[in-house]
Amino acid sequence: MDIAGIPPKSVTRLLRLDGLAVAAAVIAAYAVMGGNWWLFAALILAPDLSFLAIALGEKAAARTYNVVHSYALPIILGAAGYFSGIAWMLPVALIWAAHIGIDRAVGYGLKYPSSLKHTHLGIMGKDKKAATLANAG
Repeated sequence: MDIAGIPPKSVTRLLRLDGLAVAAAVIAAYAVMGGNWWLFAALILAPDLSFLAIALGEKAAARTYNVVHSYALPIILGAAGYFSGIAWMLPVALIWAAHIGIDRAVGYGLKYPSSLKHTHLGIMGKDKKAATLANAG
């Protein structure tokens, strides 16, 4: 039985596979362009600093996380870097996109404002177990 607002496993698997494909593609592009792996290591977790917005409340944290974990901004940054010739922009954009892809591949989705444990990839943590038990009963 499906729970309202929770994607079926077949959809979740496909979305996670998409994330893995994006991560693999942008990491390969980073390698081909001769990216600095020290920079990659230093910045790969930087988007998670968006969780500092939790100090402003769950809704603000969800909005901030979602903006930072959407592909739109790294695509804009990468295109701006490519077309302007500003050297740092494209590598940073690729690292950022890799982070998002890895997050999606391991199951971290965009957050719902109602709870940071409710995502477009389903429910996370203890909430997932509770929803599964409630659905089974």
